[in-house]
Amino acid sequence: MSVQRVLALVLGGGRGTRLFPLTRDRSKPAVPLAGKYRIIDVPLSNCINSGVQRIYVLTQFNSVSLHRHIRRTYTFDPFSGGFVEILAAQQTIDSSGWYQGTADAVRQNLRYLHQPDIKHVLILSGDQLYRMNYADMLATHKASAADVTIAGIPVPNEQASALGIMRVDDSGRVVGFLEKPQTPKELEHVHTDPAWIDRHGVQSKGRSLIASMGIYLFNRDCLVELLEKTDYQDFGREVFPTAIRAKRVHVHLFDGYWEDIGTIRSYYQCNLDLASATSPFELSSAEAPLYSRARFLPPSRIEGASVRASLISDGCVVEQGAVIENSVIGLRCRIGRNVVIRNSVILGNDFYESADEIAAAASRGIPTLGIGEGTIVENAIVDKNVRIGRRVRVVNDHGWEATPDSDLFTIRDAIAVVPKEAVLPDGWIPEPGLAKASG
Repeated sequence: MSVQRVLALVLGGGRGTRLFPLTRDRSKPAVPLAGKYRIIDVPLSNCINSGVQRIYVLTQFNSVSLHRHIRRTYTFDPFSGGFVEILAAQQTIDSSGWYQGTADAVRQNLRYLHQPDIKHVLILSGDQLYRMNYADMLATHKASAADVTIAGIPVPNEQASALGIMRVDDSGRVVGFLEKPQTPKELEHVHTDPAWIDRHGVQSKGRSLIASMGIYLFNRDCLVELLEKTDYQDFGREVFPTAIRAKRVHVHLFDGYWEDIGTIRSYYQCNLDLASATSPFELSSAEAPLYSRARFLPPSRIEGASVRASLISDGCVVEQGAVIENSVIGLRCRIGRNVVIRNSVILGNDFYESADEIAAAASRGIPTLGIGEGTIVENAIVDKNVRIGRRVRVVNDHGWEATPDSDLFTIRDAIAVVPKEAVLPDGWIPEPGLAKASG
């Protein structure tokens, strides 16, 4: 199915408050993933692998690093007509405010949809991990003569309370939608016969609910009409339910791995899943690779260390006696002797220190970039360019669920997080004073 007349809009402008402090200095789509990627690489790679080459990324908050990554990574040849361009929130004659939501972000950029050869518009989230061929979704869209097609994934009842659930008729048309159903009566209202799911090429495995994945394919004119005639601000809560009532909306069933990376807990677990030998998402797919910025880094050097069920990115040095288990190690990490890292995500460094910089830091009693000798890191996320000294404990020993925000150490969702560019001196441990969460 040709996708030449499809334009993709990737929504990347949210504050990402639930991913704080990882979003303190960057937007959510710019957060590193699996050691060497960024979350934005997922939808952009899906577009490229599907043949969709005209892509706008809508941005707003803390977007400098996201802009830099896209500019350095996604360059098409001059003959394809392809592009990945940024549409940042800006003052124009028609609008003087920030994006007020996902739908408002698209509304403020409708002029880019009015190119004469654009027939369909693909709306994508900038914070999900999955692999999908959008040409298949376009085929479903055309076969059903739909105005709007939405990707849906079968889920069990216990997951419904965190998702938007659709009700479909026998033809696959969406005839109802319920956001985060809680009660048995609400679940029954959006129930889908598992046999129907089986007949449409997906094994239901007892699942009887179809969740919205937040991936929409619109006829261009339909989308323009829905946005110009309303002041709706959000696709999931407002535009999509309205489209169900007024337009022909069909579901495109999907049954691969799909994870919404919206919280510290989901981000942490997603990374650890990718490090597993039984990972549900294959990073090294030959048919649909995950693209990212090309870097000129040396191979990682591992000397007398024990590494199990982990991802080690380029340019790392892991010294004698270190133990790394079930973890993700990002670019340019320096891990000292006898360091223990378990069930953790280390985002790495943006640069190497020179010998003079290392000596200057030592003269001031500041640890060098990396993790010092004898340090223990467990059930934690360590952000970029962090300096951790010797014999430090980055561990939630007290079982705290949350602590006040700090430039050194924060607990979110019971996970220890060391913010970007933090400095933990030799012998540092979490203080009991962190125990009470703010607010």
